[in-house]
Amino acid sequence: MADLTSRDDERAAEEARKKVQEEEKQRQLELEKAKEQARKEALEQEKARQKAKGGSGAKIILGVILLIIIILAAALLTLNVTVTNVSPGLAMPFTTSYGVSFPEGQAITVGNTRITVLSFQDELISDIDGDRQKLVVGEDRIITERRALITTLGVITLMDTNFQINLKYNGERDGRAYFDMAVHTSKQVPDILLRLLLPAEIDARPV
Repeated sequence: MADLTSRDDERAAEEARKKVQEEEKQRQLELEKAKEQARKEALEQEKARQKAKGGSGAKIILGVILLIIIILAAALLTLNVTVTNVSPGLAMPFTTSYGVSFPEGQAITVGNTRITVLSFQDELISDIDGDRQKLVVGEDRIITERRALITTLGVITLMDTNFQINLKYNGERDGRAYFDMAVHTSKQVPDILLRLLLPAEIDARPV
């Protein structure tokens, strides 16, 4: 009888141990699952932060680009070219050369100078601000010294220089009079600014 009781106690103890082991194993599994879930959530949060950060950076870059475009557009829209007469005598050490052609019989304004040309037989009648002069191929005509001031946004000066233009007549073709044009300036002026003085009608091309 004592042996039966002892065996029953051992079986009960063994079952209790197995139960404890199963419960411990279950707790470990649940703990691992909880850790894995926490790791996944942390990764998702980090991804969300990085995405939000990247989105903010892209918005900042886009904002800067838009601001630059707006400023450039405003600068172009507010460009102002003022040409005035000056007393000659300032040194003109810088020269930019163009090949140009004037449409005959049409008044063209270069700076504040009105120019009209009209060919007749082998001669060209050039009218510069009412002063007429006949030219043959190879002869020069000079537009006297002027001052050019180019500003933008009302206060920013892009160019302030005296200039003088020399025109050398090269002949007439298809209703246009062709010249070599030399623009002499008192300061070094970028071509993009100098072209603001030259109307599109004369089709100026650097040479």
